[in-house]
Amino acid sequence: MGGVEFHGALSDVYRANLHLRIASRVLVRLGEFPVSTFTQLRRQISRLPWEQYLETGRPVALRVACSKSRLYHSGAVAEHVAGGMAARLGRTPSVQKFDEDAVLPPQLILIRLVENRCTISLDSSGARLHRRGYRQATAKAPLRETLAAAILLASQWEPTRPLLDPFCGSGTIAIEAAMLALKIPPGRARRFAFMEWPNFQAGVWEILRAEAAGQNNPLLPKIFASDRDAGAIRAAQANAERAGVADWIDFSCRAVSAIEPPIGPGWVVTNPPYGVRLKAPKDLPKLYAQLGKVLRTKCPGWRVAMLGNSTHLLHCTGLEFDRGIPLLNGGLKVKLVRSTIPQAGLI
Repeated sequence: MGGVEFHGALSDVYRANLHLRIASRVLVRLGEFPVSTFTQLRRQISRLPWEQYLETGRPVALRVACSKSRLYHSGAVAEHVAGGMAARLGRTPSVQKFDEDAVLPPQLILIRLVENRCTISLDSSGARLHRRGYRQATAKAPLRETLAAAILLASQWEPTRPLLDPFCGSGTIAIEAAMLALKIPPGRARRFAFMEWPNFQAGVWEILRAEAAGQNNPLLPKIFASDRDAGAIRAAQANAERAGVADWIDFSCRAVSAIEPPIGPGWVVTNPPYGVRLKAPKDLPKLYAQLGKVLRTKCPGWRVAMLGNSTHLLHCTGLEFDRGIPLLNGGLKVKLVRSTIPQAGLI
């Protein structure tokens, strides 16, 4: 886990949730202070401006992490944090388990104690930011939207060039590519936790959304997405329609051997199966070998970025990949590897 810290106004919190493509959450640092006793903790918590962020009756979820501190019992820490909030608000907040699938999740509050220093952060996002709102239909082994966007950025895809995903599944890579190329903000069609804060400025939010309405550039190249599973293609088309990018994606039901990329260099960005969607692992080496053969034959000079979790399977493609970027895909350790397909006669 990691994060990037920045300073700004509340409008920047809105803007970050609206535009960030690969972040999971946007947290607001509410307080940071040294603490070594529960009395100190409760007193410091009572000094924070909770009334600006919690409406009357809004439940909260407390997530506590303690490391190398005198206050090490997470349950006791949560109890005293709730007590300090009650002293400030004049009421005891209802503490619930965080459920981002709820219609209105409780306000998530993160308490972190490291070496007797406490930081209090509020989640401004609610449901994780990969939940754009368009992916209601899914195929097998779906790829998170934030991971798809990260793959595209790491591939260094140029939106003026064609893009091909021959294992598109529910279409996440293709849809994220279209949204990236059209500069459509990923958070434009969903709600966020900050919208329930008493200090929420609805007018500012609408201005930000209007400023980032996207650019419908008809000159952008087509994005090609295919899969041998007809159900996956139907799901992908439905998702693209909801995302408002269906006109820029050419979906087709076909096997890898039948792909027909356009003439000229482009990018192949994909998440091929690595033992999840295919029941017979013995078929995977053949599939990867076929993928490599097809790419060398039909996509000379193209660049490739793909997820994989097996050096052996990647080697079966016959392509020379870089060392790769370690990532997690649904809890599975994978790597994003990149390559340039040799021109004909240079293999």
